[in-house]
Amino acid sequence: MSKLMWDQTGERTGETGVKQGVLYPWAAADKAFTGGVAWNGLTSIAESPTGAEATPFYADDQKYLEIMSAEEFAGSIGAFMYPDKFKPCIGEVDLVPGISVAQQNREIFGLCYRTTLVNDTNGMEYGYKIHLVYNARASVSEADHTTINDSPELIEFSWEFTTTPVEVPGMKPSAHLIIDSTKFVTEDAKAKLKAFEDILYGTDAGPARLPMPAEIAELFAAA
Repeated sequence: MSKLMWDQTGERTGETGVKQGVLYPWAAADKAFTGGVAWNGLTSIAESPTGAEATPFYADDQKYLEIMSAEEFAGSIGAFMYPDKFKPCIGEVDLVPGISVAQQNREIFGLCYRTTLVNDTNGMEYGYKIHLVYNARASVSEADHTTINDSPELIEFSWEFTTTPVEVPGMKPSAHLIIDSTKFVTEDAKAKLKAFEDILYGTDAGPARLPMPAEIAELFAAA
């Protein structure tokens, strides 16, 4: 065994930013999250899981055991603007082209976003994480419309969302997957990561879609 060392060169890492957001509407006919569109104007995504709380039980005048409650993935989205395909997800439906009706049923959606990994030797080029969110449902939100003055500001929309987990092979269901690019170091692994990103972001041969965990596990199985 070797002695523990701290803050060695190349081991000082961190995570920052949010970009390359993609919205995946639910296609009921295909039973899949497909037809992904780029989300321009994305300013923040806050991850706020709930649950995973311990409930203690007592017997014989002492703690007998404790049971953890189920964990649920939730969060909030901040943006200066959102894709038209997000309208059904916040309860807006076109009455006729150009006229939307609010307070309608809200559809579920999938979401993808990327954060940047940094370290002390490669800086912002160290790597990135791709976050996948399944079965999200947005709640109502506020939007403040104020007069334009000598310090104008863009309206920043914000929506809280909850999720319903999907099946994950060999594990408990989950609604949040994270792919770390720094873990794919061989040429074969990098090629599979590129193929995976082609699925997420689309190519000239096919639209962007959000693959389910089983498909992702199969794609990376030998990486």
